[in-house]
Amino acid sequence: MDDWRHGGFGLYLHWPFCQSKCPYCDFNSHVAASIDQSRWKLAYLAEIDRLGAETPDRILNSVFFGGGTPSLMEPDLVAAIIERIRATWPMSNDPEITLEANPGSIEAGRFRGFRDGGVNRISMGMQAMNDADLRRLGRLHTAAEARQAFDIARNCFDRVSFDLIYARQDQTLADWKAELRQAIDLAVDHLSLYQLTIEDGTAFGDRRAKGGLLGLPDDDLSADMYALTQEVCDAAGMPAYEVSNHARPGSESRHNLIYWRGGDYVGIGPGAHGRMTLNGTRWATEVPKAPGAWLALVEAGKAGELPRTSLSTMDRAEEYLLMSLRLAEGMEISRYEAMANRPLDRMRLADLDALGLARVVEDRVQVTAAGRMVLNAIIRDLAGE
Repeated sequence: MDDWRHGGFGLYLHWPFCQSKCPYCDFNSHVAASIDQSRWKLAYLAEIDRLGAETPDRILNSVFFGGGTPSLMEPDLVAAIIERIRATWPMSNDPEITLEANPGSIEAGRFRGFRDGGVNRISMGMQAMNDADLRRLGRLHTAAEARQAFDIARNCFDRVSFDLIYARQDQTLADWKAELRQAIDLAVDHLSLYQLTIEDGTAFGDRRAKGGLLGLPDDDLSADMYALTQEVCDAAGMPAYEVSNHARPGSESRHNLIYWRGGDYVGIGPGAHGRMTLNGTRWATEVPKAPGAWLALVEAGKAGELPRTSLSTMDRAEEYLLMSLRLAEGMEISRYEAMANRPLDRMRLADLDALGLARVVEDRVQVTAAGRMVLNAIIRDLAGE
Protein backbone atom coordinates (compact mmCIF):
# COMPACT_ATOMS: atom_id res chain seq x y z
CA MET A 1 0.00 0.00 0.00
CA ASP A 2 2.82 2.40 0.82
CA ASP A 3 5.23 1.46 -1.97
CA TRP A 4 5.12 5.07 -3.25
CA ARG A 5 7.07 6.13 -0.16
CA HIS A 6 10.22 4.68 -1.77
CA GLY A 7 10.02 7.56 -4.26
CA GLY A 8 8.40 10.32 -2.23
CA PHE A 9 5.57 12.73 -2.99
CA GLY A 10 5.62 15.69 -5.35
CA LEU A 11 3.39 18.15 -7.18
CA TYR A 12 3.61 19.05 -10.85
CA LEU A 13 1.83 22.19 -12.06
CA HIS A 14 1.49 22.80 -15.81
CA TRP A 15 1.44 26.28 -17.32
CA PRO A 16 0.44 25.67 -20.95
CA PHE A 17 1.41 28.98 -22.60
CA CYS A 18 4.48 29.97 -24.63
CA GLN A 19 5.48 33.01 -26.64
CA SER A 20 5.85 30.76 -29.70
CA LYS A 21 5.69 27.06 -30.56
CA CYS A 22 9.10 25.50 -31.19
CA PRO A 23 9.16 23.25 -34.28
CA TYR A 24 10.54 20.23 -32.39
CA CYS A 25 8.18 20.50 -29.40
CA ASP A 26 5.46 17.93 -28.77
CA PHE A 27 4.67 19.15 -25.25
CA ASN A 28 1.26 20.54 -24.37
CA SER A 29 2.07 24.18 -25.10
CA HIS A 30 -0.01 26.89 -26.74
CA VAL A 31 0.34 30.47 -27.92
CA ALA A 32 -2.36 32.87 -26.71
CA ALA A 33 -2.88 36.55 -27.49
CA SER A 34 -3.96 37.29 -23.92
CA ILE A 35 -4.16 35.36 -20.65
CA ASP A 36 -6.36 36.20 -17.68
CA GLN A 37 -3.89 35.19 -14.97
CA SER A 38 -6.32 35.97 -12.16
CA ARG A 39 -8.74 33.43 -13.64
CA TRP A 40 -5.98 30.83 -13.87
CA LYS A 41 -4.99 31.56 -10.30
CA LEU A 42 -8.45 30.66 -9.00
CA ALA A 43 -8.43 27.43 -11.01
CA TYR A 44 -5.01 26.34 -9.75
CA LEU A 45 -5.94 27.12 -6.16
CA ALA A 46 -9.20 25.17 -6.48
CA GLU A 47 -7.34 22.12 -7.76
CA ILE A 48 -4.78 22.34 -4.97
CA ASP A 49 -7.65 22.35 -2.46
CA ARG A 50 -9.42 19.42 -4.15
CA LEU A 51 -6.39 17.18 -4.49
CA GLY A 52 -5.02 18.17 -1.10
CA ALA A 53 -8.22 16.89 0.50
CA GLU A 54 -7.54 13.49 -1.11
CA THR A 55 -3.93 13.29 0.06
CA PRO A 56 -3.91 14.78 3.56
CA ASP A 57 -0.96 14.59 5.95
CA ARG A 58 1.56 13.61 3.27
CA ILE A 59 4.96 15.23 3.36
CA LEU A 60 5.44 17.10 0.08
CA ASN A 61 9.03 16.84 -1.13
CA SER A 62 8.98 18.91 -4.31
CA VAL A 63 6.99 21.23 -6.56
CA PHE A 64 7.68 21.67 -10.27
CA PHE A 65 6.23 24.45 -12.43
CA GLY A 66 6.49 23.06 -15.97
CA GLY A 67 5.14 23.99 -19.34
CA GLY A 68 4.89 25.75 -21.65
CA THR A 69 6.89 28.62 -20.25
CA PRO A 70 6.12 29.10 -16.54
CA SER A 71 8.44 32.12 -16.37
CA LEU A 72 5.64 33.93 -18.24
CA MET A 73 3.53 33.61 -15.09
CA GLU A 74 3.30 36.70 -12.94
CA PRO A 75 5.48 36.35 -9.81
CA ASP A 76 2.44 37.15 -7.65
CA LEU A 77 0.59 34.20 -9.22
CA VAL A 78 3.49 31.83 -8.51
CA ALA A 79 3.74 33.14 -4.94
CA ALA A 80 0.00 32.66 -4.34
CA ILE A 81 0.18 29.07 -5.61
CA ILE A 82 3.17 28.23 -3.40
CA GLU A 83 1.46 29.83 -0.40
CA ARG A 84 -1.63 27.65 -0.95
CA ILE A 85 0.51 24.54 -1.43
CA ARG A 86 2.28 25.19 1.88
CA ALA A 87 -1.09 25.65 3.60
CA THR A 88 -2.38 22.39 2.12
CA TRP A 89 0.45 19.89 2.67
CA PRO A 90 3.20 19.72 5.27
CA MET A 91 6.47 20.15 3.39
CA SER A 92 9.88 18.62 3.90
CA ASN A 93 12.49 20.70 5.70
CA ASP A 94 14.21 21.61 2.43
CA PRO A 95 11.62 21.30 -0.36
CA GLU A 96 12.75 21.69 -3.95
CA ILE A 97 10.55 24.20 -5.82
CA THR A 98 11.53 24.42 -9.49
CA LEU A 99 10.31 26.78 -12.18
CA GLU A 100 11.07 26.28 -15.88
CA ALA A 101 12.17 29.39 -17.75
CA ASN A 102 13.03 30.43 -21.27
CA PRO A 103 15.82 33.03 -21.66
CA GLY A 104 13.57 35.45 -23.52
CA SER A 105 11.20 35.74 -20.55
CA ILE A 106 13.83 36.45 -17.90
CA GLU A 107 14.62 39.77 -16.28
CA ALA A 108 16.08 40.49 -12.87
CA GLY A 109 13.04 41.98 -11.14
CA ARG A 110 10.81 39.13 -12.28
CA PHE A 111 13.25 36.52 -11.03
CA ARG A 112 13.62 38.22 -7.66
CA GLY A 113 9.83 38.02 -7.45
CA PHE A 114 9.89 34.27 -8.12
CA ARG A 115 12.60 33.82 -5.50
CA ASP A 116 10.75 35.87 -2.91
CA GLY A 117 7.59 33.88 -3.66
CA GLY A 118 9.30 30.60 -2.75
CA VAL A 119 10.95 29.26 -5.92
CA ASN A 120 14.44 27.95 -5.12
CA ARG A 121 15.52 26.25 -8.35
CA ILE A 122 15.42 27.29 -12.02
CA SER A 123 15.46 25.00 -15.03
CA MET A 124 16.33 27.02 -18.14
CA GLY A 125 15.68 26.03 -21.75
CA MET A 126 18.81 27.24 -23.56
CA GLN A 127 18.77 24.40 -26.16
CA ALA A 128 21.82 25.64 -28.11
CA MET A 129 24.72 28.03 -27.58
CA ASN A 130 25.04 29.60 -31.03
CA ASP A 131 22.65 31.84 -32.91
CA ALA A 132 22.44 29.82 -36.13
CA ASP A 133 21.22 26.69 -34.37
CA LEU A 134 18.92 28.66 -32.09
CA ARG A 135 17.21 30.05 -35.20
CA ARG A 136 16.94 26.56 -36.68
CA LEU A 137 15.33 25.34 -33.48
CA GLY A 138 12.81 28.16 -33.63
CA ARG A 139 14.07 29.82 -30.46
CA LEU A 140 13.35 33.52 -29.96
CA HIS A 141 16.48 34.30 -27.93
CA THR A 142 20.09 34.70 -29.01
CA ALA A 143 23.09 33.00 -27.46
CA ALA A 144 24.11 36.27 -25.80
CA GLU A 145 20.63 36.70 -24.33
CA ALA A 146 20.75 33.15 -23.01
CA ARG A 147 24.02 33.81 -21.21
CA GLN A 148 22.69 37.06 -19.79
CA ALA A 149 19.54 35.29 -18.58
CA PHE A 150 21.65 32.56 -17.01
CA ASP A 151 23.69 35.14 -15.12
CA ILE A 152 20.48 36.73 -13.82
CA ALA A 153 19.21 33.34 -12.66
CA ARG A 154 22.52 32.44 -11.03
CA ASN A 155 22.53 35.72 -9.10
CA CYS A 156 19.04 34.99 -7.75
CA PHE A 157 19.16 31.24 -7.15
CA ASP A 158 21.67 28.78 -5.71
CA ARG A 159 20.40 25.99 -7.94
CA VAL A 160 20.17 26.54 -11.71
CA SER A 161 19.94 23.90 -14.41
CA PHE A 162 19.78 24.34 -18.15
CA ASP A 163 18.88 22.19 -21.15
CA LEU A 164 20.73 21.64 -24.40
CA ILE A 165 19.68 19.68 -27.47
CA TYR A 166 22.32 17.91 -29.53
CA ALA A 167 22.40 15.73 -32.68
CA ARG A 168 21.11 18.79 -34.51
CA GLN A 169 21.19 19.46 -38.25
CA ASP A 170 24.75 19.59 -39.65
CA GLN A 171 26.25 19.38 -36.16
CA THR A 172 29.63 17.64 -36.06
CA LEU A 173 31.18 15.76 -33.18
CA ALA A 174 33.76 18.54 -32.82
CA ASP A 175 30.96 21.15 -32.75
CA TRP A 176 29.19 19.33 -29.95
CA LYS A 177 32.40 18.80 -27.97
CA ALA A 178 33.17 22.53 -28.07
CA GLU A 179 29.61 23.48 -27.14
CA LEU A 180 29.47 20.95 -24.33
CA ARG A 181 32.69 22.31 -22.83
CA GLN A 182 31.19 25.81 -22.92
CA ALA A 183 28.14 24.45 -21.10
CA ILE A 184 30.29 22.74 -18.46
CA ASP A 185 32.18 26.00 -17.84
CA LEU A 186 28.88 27.79 -17.38
CA ALA A 187 26.99 25.14 -15.41
CA VAL A 188 26.19 25.52 -11.72
CA ASP A 189 25.15 22.03 -10.67
CA HIS A 190 22.89 20.36 -13.24
CA LEU A 191 22.60 19.86 -17.01
CA SER A 192 19.88 18.17 -19.07
CA LEU A 193 21.32 17.05 -22.41
CA TYR A 194 18.84 15.62 -24.90
CA GLN A 195 19.30 14.15 -28.35
CA LEU A 196 17.01 15.83 -30.87
CA THR A 197 14.09 13.54 -31.61
CA ILE A 198 11.66 14.22 -34.44
CA GLU A 199 8.11 13.61 -33.27
CA ASP A 200 5.05 13.13 -35.44
CA GLY A 201 2.67 16.06 -35.27
CA THR A 202 5.40 18.67 -34.81
CA ALA A 203 6.58 21.15 -37.42
CA PHE A 204 9.86 19.23 -37.67
CA GLY A 205 7.94 15.99 -38.12
CA ASP A 206 5.89 17.48 -40.96
CA ARG A 207 9.01 18.93 -42.56
CA ARG A 208 10.82 15.59 -42.48
CA ALA A 209 7.79 13.79 -43.91
CA LYS A 210 7.93 16.13 -46.90
CA GLY A 211 11.61 15.38 -47.50
CA GLY A 212 13.00 18.36 -45.66
CA LEU A 213 14.99 18.66 -42.44
CA LEU A 214 18.23 17.61 -44.05
CA GLY A 215 21.57 17.17 -42.30
CA LEU A 216 20.42 15.18 -39.28
CA PRO A 217 23.16 12.85 -37.97
CA ASP A 218 22.98 9.13 -38.66
CA ASP A 219 22.72 6.58 -35.85
CA ASP A 220 26.49 6.12 -35.58
CA LEU A 221 27.19 9.83 -35.20
CA SER A 222 24.34 10.19 -32.70
CA ALA A 223 25.82 7.32 -30.67
CA ASP A 224 29.26 8.95 -30.78
CA MET A 225 27.74 12.21 -29.54
CA TYR A 226 26.08 10.39 -26.66
CA ALA A 227 29.33 8.64 -25.72
CA LEU A 228 31.22 11.95 -25.91
CA THR A 229 28.61 13.56 -23.64
CA GLN A 230 29.25 10.94 -20.96
CA GLU A 231 33.02 11.29 -21.28
CA VAL A 232 33.09 15.09 -21.01
CA CYS A 233 30.55 15.28 -18.20
CA ASP A 234 32.20 12.51 -16.19
CA ALA A 235 35.55 14.28 -16.44
CA ALA A 236 33.94 17.50 -15.21
CA GLY A 237 32.41 15.85 -12.14
CA MET A 238 28.85 15.90 -13.52
CA PRO A 239 28.09 12.24 -14.26
CA ALA A 240 24.79 11.05 -15.67
CA TYR A 241 22.49 10.05 -12.84
CA GLU A 242 19.79 9.43 -15.47
CA VAL A 243 20.03 8.81 -19.20
CA SER A 244 19.84 12.51 -20.17
CA ASN A 245 20.50 14.26 -16.88
CA HIS A 246 23.85 15.13 -15.33
CA ALA A 247 24.55 16.64 -11.92
CA ARG A 248 27.21 17.25 -9.36
CA PRO A 249 26.67 14.76 -6.51
CA GLY A 250 23.79 15.94 -4.33
CA SER A 251 22.36 18.28 -6.97
CA GLU A 252 20.11 15.84 -8.82
CA SER A 253 16.56 16.99 -9.61
CA ARG A 254 14.64 15.72 -6.60
CA HIS A 255 11.34 16.17 -8.35
CA ASN A 256 12.28 14.06 -11.36
CA LEU A 257 13.69 11.42 -9.03
CA ILE A 258 10.17 11.02 -7.64
CA TYR A 259 9.01 9.96 -11.12
CA TRP A 260 11.95 7.65 -11.77
CA ARG A 261 11.80 6.06 -8.32
CA GLY A 262 8.07 5.34 -8.57
CA GLY A 263 6.78 7.89 -6.07
CA ASP A 264 3.37 9.56 -6.00
CA TYR A 265 2.75 12.93 -7.56
CA VAL A 266 -0.21 15.22 -8.03
CA GLY A 267 -0.66 16.68 -11.52
CA ILE A 268 -2.43 20.04 -11.86
CA GLY A 269 -3.06 22.00 -15.06
CA PRO A 270 -4.01 21.19 -18.67
CA GLY A 271 -2.78 17.75 -19.69
CA ALA A 272 -0.97 17.12 -16.40
CA HIS A 273 -0.59 13.48 -15.41
CA GLY A 274 -0.52 12.18 -11.86
CA ARG A 275 0.02 9.03 -9.83
CA MET A 276 -1.78 8.78 -6.50
CA THR A 277 -2.01 5.83 -4.14
CA LEU A 278 -5.33 5.99 -2.30
CA ASN A 279 -6.62 3.25 0.03
CA GLY A 280 -4.16 0.74 -1.37
CA THR A 281 -4.89 1.41 -5.05
CA ARG A 282 -2.54 3.33 -7.30
CA TRP A 283 -4.39 5.59 -9.71
CA ALA A 284 -3.24 7.21 -12.93
CA THR A 285 -4.85 10.62 -13.36
CA GLU A 286 -5.13 12.69 -16.51
CA VAL A 287 -7.04 15.84 -17.42
CA PRO A 288 -7.93 17.59 -20.72
CA LYS A 289 -4.98 19.03 -22.65
CA ALA A 290 -6.80 22.03 -24.10
CA PRO A 291 -6.32 25.02 -21.77
CA GLY A 292 -9.87 26.30 -22.26
CA ALA A 293 -11.41 22.88 -21.66
CA TRP A 294 -9.42 22.34 -18.45
CA LEU A 295 -10.23 25.81 -17.16
CA ALA A 296 -13.94 25.42 -17.84
CA LEU A 297 -14.01 22.01 -16.15
CA VAL A 298 -12.37 23.33 -12.99
CA GLU A 299 -14.56 26.44 -12.88
CA ALA A 300 -17.65 24.25 -13.17
CA GLY A 301 -16.44 22.18 -10.20
CA LYS A 302 -16.32 19.01 -12.32
CA ALA A 303 -12.60 18.17 -12.29
CA GLY A 304 -13.23 15.57 -9.59
CA GLU A 305 -15.64 13.72 -11.91
CA LEU A 306 -12.97 12.82 -14.46
CA PRO A 307 -12.33 9.07 -14.75
CA ARG A 308 -9.14 7.62 -13.30
CA THR A 309 -7.32 4.46 -14.26
CA SER A 310 -6.47 1.97 -11.53
CA LEU A 311 -3.08 0.34 -12.04
CA SER A 312 -2.73 -3.37 -11.39
CA THR A 313 0.23 -4.65 -9.43
CA MET A 314 1.80 -5.75 -12.74
CA ASP A 315 1.18 -2.30 -14.25
CA ARG A 316 2.95 -0.75 -11.30
CA ALA A 317 5.86 -3.17 -11.51
CA GLU A 318 6.36 -2.57 -15.23
CA GLU A 319 6.19 1.18 -14.76
CA TYR A 320 8.78 0.97 -11.99
CA LEU A 321 11.06 -1.14 -14.18
CA LEU A 322 10.67 1.25 -17.11
CA MET A 323 11.49 4.32 -15.05
CA SER A 324 14.09 3.06 -12.58
CA LEU A 325 16.39 1.49 -15.16
CA ARG A 326 16.95 4.98 -16.56
CA LEU A 327 18.77 5.82 -13.33
CA ALA A 328 22.43 5.12 -12.63
CA GLU A 329 21.37 3.76 -9.23
CA GLY A 330 19.16 1.23 -11.03
CA MET A 331 16.15 -0.81 -10.00
CA GLU A 332 15.69 -2.43 -6.61
CA ILE A 333 15.14 -6.11 -7.36
CA SER A 334 13.24 -7.03 -4.19
CA ARG A 335 10.91 -4.09 -4.64
CA TYR A 336 10.16 -5.02 -8.25
CA GLU A 337 9.55 -8.66 -7.29
CA ALA A 338 7.20 -7.66 -4.47
CA MET A 339 5.16 -5.52 -6.88
CA ALA A 340 5.17 -8.06 -9.72
CA ASN A 341 4.62 -11.02 -7.37
CA ARG A 342 7.15 -12.99 -9.39
CA PRO A 343 10.95 -13.29 -9.51
CA LEU A 344 13.06 -11.39 -11.98
CA ASP A 345 14.53 -13.75 -14.58
CA ARG A 346 18.06 -14.41 -13.32
CA MET A 347 19.08 -16.04 -16.62
CA ARG A 348 18.27 -12.87 -18.47
CA LEU A 349 20.23 -10.86 -15.93
CA ALA A 350 23.20 -13.18 -16.37
CA ASP A 351 23.02 -12.79 -20.15
CA LEU A 352 22.94 -8.99 -19.87
CA ASP A 353 25.88 -9.10 -17.47
CA ALA A 354 27.88 -11.31 -19.85
CA LEU A 355 27.22 -8.82 -22.65
CA GLY A 356 28.35 -5.92 -20.46
CA LEU A 357 24.93 -4.26 -20.66
CA ALA A 358 23.76 -4.52 -17.04
CA ARG A 359 25.06 -5.70 -13.70
CA VAL A 360 23.63 -6.75 -10.37
CA VAL A 361 25.03 -4.80 -7.41
CA GLU A 362 23.63 -6.18 -4.16
CA ASP A 363 19.85 -5.80 -4.57
CA ARG A 364 19.91 -3.60 -7.67
CA VAL A 365 20.02 -4.00 -11.42
CA GLN A 366 22.12 -1.23 -12.92
CA VAL A 367 22.37 -0.61 -16.66
CA THR A 368 25.95 0.06 -17.78
CA ALA A 369 27.08 2.90 -20.03
CA ALA A 370 27.01 0.49 -22.97
CA GLY A 371 23.57 -0.72 -21.94
CA ARG A 372 22.11 2.76 -21.97
CA MET A 373 22.68 2.81 -25.73
CA VAL A 374 20.14 -0.04 -26.03
CA LEU A 375 18.05 0.70 -22.95
CA ASN A 376 14.67 0.06 -24.56
CA ALA A 377 15.76 -3.42 -25.62
CA ILE A 378 16.97 -4.18 -22.07
CA ILE A 379 13.66 -3.03 -20.60
CA ARG A 380 11.70 -5.22 -23.02
CA ASP A 381 13.95 -8.17 -22.20
CA LEU A 382 13.59 -7.87 -18.42
CA ALA A 383 9.84 -7.24 -18.70
CA GLY A 384 9.56 -10.56 -20.53
CA GLU A 385 8.23 -9.10 -23.76
